[in-house]
Amino acid sequence: MSLEGRYNGRMNVLDAEYIAGATAIGQLPAPTFAEVAFAGRSNVGKSSLINNLVNRKKLVRTSSAPGCTRAINLFRVRLRTDSGEAHLDLVDLPGYGYAQRSKAERNSWGPLIEGFLTERPGLRGAIVIMDIRRGAQDDDIQLLEFLESVDVTPIVVVTKIDKLPASKRKLAVDKLRKQLGGARVIPYSSVSGEGRDALWKRLLAVSSIERPDAAAP
Repeated sequence: MSLEGRYNGRMNVLDAEYIAGATAIGQLPAPTFAEVAFAGRSNVGKSSLINNLVNRKKLVRTSSAPGCTRAINLFRVRLRTDSGEAHLDLVDLPGYGYAQRSKAERNSWGPLIEGFLTERPGLRGAIVIMDIRRGAQDDDIQLLEFLESVDVTPIVVVTKIDKLPASKRKLAVDKLRKQLGGARVIPYSSVSGEGRDALWKRLLAVSSIERPDAAAP
């Protein structure tokens, strides 16, 4: 199924499909292509972002109730780039930080997320997603520090920018950048698709599908 998703005039998303879900690292199939993980607090808009990124409404199940993603879910995207066809696996990690789940359940997610980020040989980077209205929470900072410690490239994305008036978006993004020590931040709206091109450029670069010098924001 062609998705007709053209980005920067150089890349098309041709197809996207669900591959597998797992509640333990050993349940996942061995990596075949480069993988990029998507991580963030519960209800940050992670599922909606992935759907928008690949131009699919229901590839990833969305819910208004926080904490619904309880397993690692693997999705495969087939792309056409200047260099020909390529594949990239997007990995949806369980949301963290939702207090109303049981303590045992929350404790099980930590090792699952950490295990994937440290043990998965195909992993090329991790998208760390934050709500622009909330900024970086303690859990987000800890995740970024953990990624740095295990040498996994983080890509910070702030979602739900459409929830703020245009006049306040830049101030919110600048505040977050300052909070993160000047880190690059990609503002994203899953409603309008704003930020999609910038995120795809970073994904293609970190996965080595495109040259890093083609991935300027």
